[in-house]
Amino acid sequence: MSDDAEGDPLDDVDVAAVRAALVEWYESDHRDFPWRRTTDPYAILVSEVMSQQTQLGRVVPAWEDFLDEWPTVEDLAGADRADVVRFWSDHSLGYNNRAKYLHEAARQVIEEFGGDFPDSPEELEELMGVGPYTANAVASFAFDNGDAVVDTNVKRVLYRAFDVSDDDSEFERAARGLMPDGESRVWNNAVMELGGVACGKTPRCDEAGCPWRRWCHAYETGDFTAPDVPTQPSFEGSRRQFRGRVVRVLGEYDDLSLDELGPRVRVDYGPNSREWLRGLVDDLAADGLVEVTEEGDDTVARLRQ
Repeated sequence: MSDDAEGDPLDDVDVAAVRAALVEWYESDHRDFPWRRTTDPYAILVSEVMSQQTQLGRVVPAWEDFLDEWPTVEDLAGADRADVVRFWSDHSLGYNNRAKYLHEAARQVIEEFGGDFPDSPEELEELMGVGPYTANAVASFAFDNGDAVVDTNVKRVLYRAFDVSDDDSEFERAARGLMPDGESRVWNNAVMELGGVACGKTPRCDEAGCPWRRWCHAYETGDFTAPDVPTQPSFEGSRRQFRGRVVRVLGEYDDLSLDELGPRVRVDYGPNSREWLRGLVDDLAADGLVEVTEEGDDTVARLRQ
């Protein structure tokens, strides 16, 4: 496929038929994630933040436990930040600064928006840690008020199906052209489901009953190349796993020196690991999650309250 295709790739496409086929396919059968059964913006925001670079299989039980612990945005805003961070770490969600940002966003909703979630992508972006993609997803799924979602799955679908150039502006133009006005909730769910179920890195066109086969350039030509998609880094043994362990251990103690903390974080901790551990706690301190102080000859770490 060419990256310099000219004209609008949707010019020769029956857009109305494409829309109808996808929505019918999605509504007849799709993965039943619990956040797809609600329009509560708080619950949807939690799901979106948790889903960032975390496999959905791990997100479902974590999302349910989180809402059991803090059922409303008011509950989360009033929670102790250390408890929220500890929850994040205990559920192996990685990147604990996302827990901090989610807590701050809840406080903003209460303090700056009077407890009512903003309903447009532009206003949602004012919340801490909420970027354009997450803001648009919450606006779409909670308020049916979003733009066309363009993530890596959607790009793969558009590239294969309609020979859209590997260019962000072209992907956005094609996505906007396909989405029916005022139907961002069902449409964005449907096109993301297509990318996740039928048009993954290894396509399952016939097995998944892809509704776009009759229009699909890749299905016609047999060329299923697509833009590169970064792979999820391994969690086991990763830096973010050890960050989570540090937070979890510090949650069990008032404070610990580095040499007390180290063996509780990794079994092979030794004198040569001290510099590595210091870098880890300094990173957490920079994220506002940990306090590091020098007390005599010891460096002492504690969770920030």
